[in-house]
Amino acid sequence: MKTTSKKIQESVASIRSKTTLKPVVGIVLGSGLGPLVEKATDAVTISYSEITHFHETSVIGHSGKLVIGKFNGVPTVFMQGRFHRYEGHSMQEVVYPVRTLCALGIHTLVVTNAAGGINTRYRSGDLMIIDDHINFTGDTPLLGPNDPELGQRFPDLSEPYSKNCSQILQETAKELSVTVHTGNYVGVLGPSYETPSEVKMFRIWGADAVGMSTVSEVIAANHMGVRVAGLSCIANLAAGLSPTKLTHQEVMENSLLAAGKMGLLIEKAMPRLAALSSGNSRGL
Repeated sequence: MKTTSKKIQESVASIRSKTTLKPVVGIVLGSGLGPLVEKATDAVTISYSEITHFHETSVIGHSGKLVIGKFNGVPTVFMQGRFHRYEGHSMQEVVYPVRTLCALGIHTLVVTNAAGGINTRYRSGDLMIIDDHINFTGDTPLLGPNDPELGQRFPDLSEPYSKNCSQILQETAKELSVTVHTGNYVGVLGPSYETPSEVKMFRIWGADAVGMSTVSEVIAANHMGVRVAGLSCIANLAAGLSPTKLTHQEVMENSLLAAGKMGLLIEKAMPRLAALSSGNSRGL
C-alpha cells in the first residue's frame, strides 16, 4: 500500500510534467475568489482531473483547477477551488491538494475563504487577516498513522498563521488604504450554516468569523513546515446577526465584490511574501 508521501510524489510528478515553473508561494482561493488567477502571467492551467490522485470539485464557485504562473513577478501556484469534509471526503483527502502544493517546494501558503462575520463590527465585504483559529470540525487531517516524510507526529501550532506574513499584509493594506480587520476564525463542519446559539457561543469563545474550510489546510501546511497567511472575505453576517436568511448565493455575490481588493492586497504583498526565507518546508 502506497504511503501518502509516495502518492504526493506521483501528483507532483504529474504537475511537473506540464510546467517547468517552480512556485515559491501557493494561494488557495475560496468561494467566489477564483477570478484572482486572471492576473497571473505565463500561466499553465491544469484541471484537477488531469492530476494523479486528485478529485474533481463539486461546490459552486470552486472550479477545480490548478494554475501555475507568475503573480506580480513571483512564481505562484493557485488552487482554484478546494475540497470540504462535508462533500464526503476524509480530512486526509481534503488537505491532499495543499500537501501537494507544499511538496512542490513552496515556502509560504496564502489561504483565502469566504466567511460569516461574528464580530458585530464587521460588515459584508470586509477583509480579515486570520490571526488564529478554532478547530470546531471535530476532525483533523493528522488522525491515524503519521507519515514521517510529511512531518512530525506532534506539530506545534502556537503560531499557525505566520506573524511575519500577517505584518506584511497589514503594512500592504495600509499602503493601499484598504481597511482590514485582524481576528480569529472558527472552522465548522457544515454544510448547514450555524444556528444563532452557536454563533453566540463562538463569539463568547473569541471568534470573529466562521467558515467551513481552511483550518485543516493550515494544520497540514504547518505539519509540513510551510508558513501560512490567512485572509477571510466577510461574505455575510452570521446567523442571528443578519436580517435575512443565509444563502450560498449571497456568499458568492459578496465574495465577488470583495475579490478585487483582496486580489490587490495579495498581489501587492507577493514580492515581500516571496522574499521570506524558505524555512523548513518539505518539498518532495
